[in-house]
Amino acid sequence: MKVILHYDVFNGDADGICALHQLRLANPIESKLITGVKRDVKLLKQLREVTDSTITVLDISMDVNKDSLLILLDQNNEIQYFDHHFSGEIPVHSRLQSYIDTAPDVCTSVLVDRFLNGKYRDWAVAAAFGDNLHQIAHELASSLGLSSFQIDQLRELGELINYNSYGRTIEDLHASPVTLYESISAYQNPGEFCENSKTFLDLKAGYAQDMENVKSYSPINESETGVIYCFPPESWSMRVAGTFSNMIARDEPDKAHALLVDNGDGSFLVSVRSPLENPIGADVLCREFPTGGGRQAAAGINQLPDGDVEKFIEKFESIFKNGSEVK
Repeated sequence: MKVILHYDVFNGDADGICALHQLRLANPIESKLITGVKRDVKLLKQLREVTDSTITVLDISMDVNKDSLLILLDQNNEIQYFDHHFSGEIPVHSRLQSYIDTAPDVCTSVLVDRFLNGKYRDWAVAAAFGDNLHQIAHELASSLGLSSFQIDQLRELGELINYNSYGRTIEDLHASPVTLYESISAYQNPGEFCENSKTFLDLKAGYAQDMENVKSYSPINESETGVIYCFPPESWSMRVAGTFSNMIARDEPDKAHALLVDNGDGSFLVSVRSPLENPIGADVLCREFPTGGGRQAAAGINQLPDGDVEKFIEKFESIFKNGSEVK
């Protein structure tokens, strides 16, 4: 009798981890975990030789994984796909179940929450906070009747899981996404994880130390349209990239924001946040560059050449100017 293997493929950030945790709480199965740092999104290429298996994909763009997805479908794999990033044309295939919604006010964990009819919604709340979707996070929390303390705890949890996902390599992170997921998977209740897990305390301490470094830096470009920062080629810079970008976006919700982190090789890793008051344009801007992608509200570029920084600033100003609609 042939044994059918299962693979869980997920982004290593709060959204990917919390989405998978919800699904496995509802349906515990043994699986092989495929993940990486937040910007490592072409994960399906690791499975190109897989046949006759089942695969769940969470929080990675279908568009950038399209070639591998089609190969896997042709190799008799059953695939369930949840995501909120730009997807391109979604294949119609009998072995593909896709749950794709690119609206700026959803994340993958919210899509899984809908799929599970809110069964483990507190984890979706944490993920929404981690993805800087504070309004939807509060709406979901309100439906659960959570206290202010519980909401603050879920916010901190989501932001810390997300903070941990940023790095050039797994070695830059405080905990690998697999280790972090496995630590979380032992807890049905997120409050118990926060109160009892050493992993949570380690992330909290690391975050506090890294954020001290941020205080030394001022914007390299500032206008009525938005604000752009640049950090040095240090591991702490990578780790705070997402959390810092979300924080400054909340501080000035009428402006767009970008953070460039020096990769140390003549290029920059870029995080972009659209204005929270008009959360569109980040994906359009980042897809102007070869290694760029993401979603309307938040997107990034893995390797922006040093020579393209001025071009990036010009396009940033053009796309977000006066909050105009993105063409």
